[in-house]
Amino acid sequence: MYKHILIPTDGSALSLKAAREAAKLAGAGKAKLTAVYVIPPYMPPVVGEGYIPPRNGELARHYREMAEKAASKALDKVAAATGAKARCEKVFVTNDQPWAGIIKAARDRKCDVIVMASRGRGGFAGLLLGSETTKVLSHSKTPVLVCR
Repeated sequence: MYKHILIPTDGSALSLKAAREAAKLAGAGKAKLTAVYVIPPYMPPVVGEGYIPPRNGELARHYREMAEKAASKALDKVAAATGAKARCEKVFVTNDQPWAGIIKAARDRKCDVIVMASRGRGGFAGLLLGSETTKVLSHSKTPVLVCR
């Protein structure tokens, strides 16, 4: 059985469905749950000549506060969706590629399975939009359970 399950979330209803499935899987073997939210790094605005940026990194600090607030809200939803049966640790990481942040979080926390959602977009839509789930499946050495 699995001992440590990683649950990536973007705050969507579909990711909450994956969280409930992860909780069922954890309940069977008393596994630890960790929910992760990937925050994109701050990118300063690109502007023309004459722009005077705010002092002391005010924009970066404000961005970080708002991103962490959104992450906490999404992670709280996952923790609630897993129910009282399993304790769920909540973490957020910063990475410009969500799939890479998910894989790094799984590796750093020694998770033995990743349970995540997929919207099931195929064909041209999947090609255009890309799929974080597909990228995790392609690059992860950790097993991945995909919920649809």
